[in-house]
Amino acid sequence: MKIFITGSAGFIGSHLVERSVELGYEVKALVRYNSRNNWGWLEETEILKEIEVVTGDIRDYDSVHKAMKGCDSVIHLAALIGIPYSYISPLAYIKTNVEGTYNVLEAARTLGAGNVLITSTSETYGTAQYVPIDEQHPLVGQSPYSASKIAADQLALSYYRSFDLPVKIVRPFNTYGPRQSARAVIPTIITQILNGQTEIKLGNTAPTRDLTFVKDTVNGFIEILKSEALAGEVTNIGMNEEISIGDLLRMIAELMNIDIASVADDARIRPDTSEVMRLRCNNKKLTEHTGWKPKFTLRQGLLGTIEWIAAHRTQYKPAYYNV
Repeated sequence: MKIFITGSAGFIGSHLVERSVELGYEVKALVRYNSRNNWGWLEETEILKEIEVVTGDIRDYDSVHKAMKGCDSVIHLAALIGIPYSYISPLAYIKTNVEGTYNVLEAARTLGAGNVLITSTSETYGTAQYVPIDEQHPLVGQSPYSASKIAADQLALSYYRSFDLPVKIVRPFNTYGPRQSARAVIPTIITQILNGQTEIKLGNTAPTRDLTFVKDTVNGFIEILKSEALAGEVTNIGMNEEISIGDLLRMIAELMNIDIASVADDARIRPDTSEVMRLRCNNKKLTEHTGWKPKFTLRQGLLGTIEWIAAHRTQYKPAYYNV
C-alpha cells in the first residue's frame, strides 16, 4: 500500500509516517512548501531515506492533486489547530481546514483513491452533554477552530454519500507526546518547569481532558485505515479517562519532583462560552471494530514526554506565550 499523508511534518503526522514505515507501507509525505526546504519534525526521524517527501500547500488544489498521484490511500492531517489563533483569524481556519479538506477530497475522488482518512477533533463535540462521548454526540462549534473542523467533517461525509468516496473520519481526543508544540498545555507546563519557574502560567485549570499518548493515537489511525467496517463512519480515538488541567499540573510536578503553583494568565483564558469544560471519550466503536488497545498509561506517556522535552528544551521558548 502506498499512503499519501498530509501534515507529515507536524506532531502527529511525523509519528504516523514513522509508524507506517515500520509496518512496511510505502509513504509519500506532503509537507508545506518553504524556501529553506525544511521538513519539520520529519528532520528528527531516521526514516527520511525510506519515504518520498513532496512539498506543496494544502490550500492549493493543484499541488495536492499532483502530489497525491500514484497513492492507494490518503491520511489527511494538515490543519490549523491552535484554538486561540482561531479567534484572531477565523478565515485562516476556513481556508486551511475547510478548503484544504475539499482539495484532498476532490483530488482523491478524481484520482480514485481507495481509502481516505480525514482527521477530526474532539473539540467538535464542545462541552460534553453526556459522558463518555460517543460518535452520536451533538456537534457544537464553540470556537472558530472547532466550527471549521465540523464543516470539514461534514464535507467529507457528503463525499462518501454523494460520490461513494471511501471516507473515514478519525476523531482523536487530546493527543500528547514528543514533538508537540509549545501552545499545548502539557509542553507548556513542562517547559516552564524546566525553565526554573515555580509559578506556572496557565488558563482555566477546571476543564477536563481525555489524554492519549501519540503512539497510541497513530496506532488508532492505522487500525481505522485497515478496517472495512468503518467506511463512512466517524470513529473516536481516546482512553475513556479524564483529568482536570489542575490535576494534570500536579501530576507532572510530582513526576518532575518539584513543588509548583499555577497562576492564571488572562491571555491563556478562552471566552466563557467558548471554553470546552469536559471531554471524555467513548472508544467502544474503535475497540469493537479493530484490534486497537492503548499501550501507554498517562504516567508512562508523561514520563516519556518529559524526557524528550528535556532533551530538546532549546527548541522551546517557555518565556513567551504564542497563540
